[in-house]
Amino acid sequence: MKAVVLAAGLGTRMRPLTFTKPKFLLPVAGKPALDHVLLLLRNVGIDEIAMVVGYGREQIVERYGDGSGLGVKLRYLHQKKLLGTANAVSLAEDFVGEDRFLVMNGDTLVDQESLNALLKRYEVVGSGKNFGGVMATIEVEEPEQFGIVFLRGGKASEIVEKPKRIKSRLANAGIYIFDPTIFGAIKRTKRSKRGEYELTASIQILINSGKGIYTSPLNLWADIGRPWDLLVANEYFSRGQRGEIRGKVEVGAYIEDNVYVGEDSRIRSGSYILGPTYIGRGCDIGPNCFIRPCTSIGDEVRIGNAVEVKNSIVMDHTNIGHLSYVGDSVIGSNCNLGAGTTIANLRLDEKLIKMEVGGKAVSSGRRKLGTIIADNVKTGINCTINVGVKIGPDSAVGPGAVVYKDVSPNTMVITKTTMTERKWKPSRS
Repeated sequence: MKAVVLAAGLGTRMRPLTFTKPKFLLPVAGKPALDHVLLLLRNVGIDEIAMVVGYGREQIVERYGDGSGLGVKLRYLHQKKLLGTANAVSLAEDFVGEDRFLVMNGDTLVDQESLNALLKRYEVVGSGKNFGGVMATIEVEEPEQFGIVFLRGGKASEIVEKPKRIKSRLANAGIYIFDPTIFGAIKRTKRSKRGEYELTASIQILINSGKGIYTSPLNLWADIGRPWDLLVANEYFSRGQRGEIRGKVEVGAYIEDNVYVGEDSRIRSGSYILGPTYIGRGCDIGPNCFIRPCTSIGDEVRIGNAVEVKNSIVMDHTNIGHLSYVGDSVIGSNCNLGAGTTIANLRLDEKLIKMEVGGKAVSSGRRKLGTIIADNVKTGINCTINVGVKIGPDSAVGPGAVVYKDVSPNTMVITKTTMTERKWKPSRS
């Protein structure tokens, strides 16, 4: 069986992180999200993969090449105009030929057991009369945010996008095994109100024509559609972290067994690192810093003296100056956080934290969520960043500033202060 991976989207809901890189290359547990997708497919025996690319395709092609580095064979299909998921799948018609094939969104992460179960489900139902496909599903808490699947007789009977009335919590998870008849349905699919050709509409055409669309439930599903979803995925994939020390650990540092330290990294004396934690190549950590579980640190990162980092993603070539705190946050590449930078991650009233996504304040569903900082951001000493704040790329926060709202790209935030002078005569004993 071949696979088609959809990795062409703009990732507008993931901004500001996606101003400088496609969302599929954002790191999760030490490697880009797309790495996890390709490895999941390879582990179920699928090594011929067509990747539909669009925004950021040069970065994706540069990263994966022919796929041999991950043990797969890759072909790239360029979706020049982002006309929806159905249009993206249609580009693979010649690639898959007459065979059935798997389709997976490049920003959808699942556990290996669930993907294995999807293939086993196909083995059971795939020989049935009028087989159309198998769709992965997941129970969700906010069905109004997803495409919801309704069942009849063990098969999908209808898919409703973002329903206003909640009658089902079974969401479409964006992973499918299709019969080639899907291409005929795509050709009959009309544009949606958004001006796109939606794959769910094509599936509905198959259902209405009498084709059976079966479902397979997932245990874990992380759709990296919003910035905090990176933390959800990172937490899950970090749990399988195996400890290995390839760098240098000084005497007096404490490192738990499930901590990975990359080549040429140095853990200085007094550092206390709890697992699971991933630390990349060429990093300089400590002295006397505290790194807490589910932290993922990229390559050539500097974590200074007495810094605490908790449940966060820190990307390549970033420096976090001494006496700083980073909690439940995503920090981009080539950032420099000045000494004493403090990131708040809990509201005073301990209510769920909201973040602006697509111009709307959306609940993250998390009590603890810090900041999302894009690439090339600098902060001055002793600045404070409030919960749920996003800072765009190539921006700066001045010394002592308190950031309460989102910061646009290429913006400097400063706090104006008035300095008063008066005569001073110190007492002498």
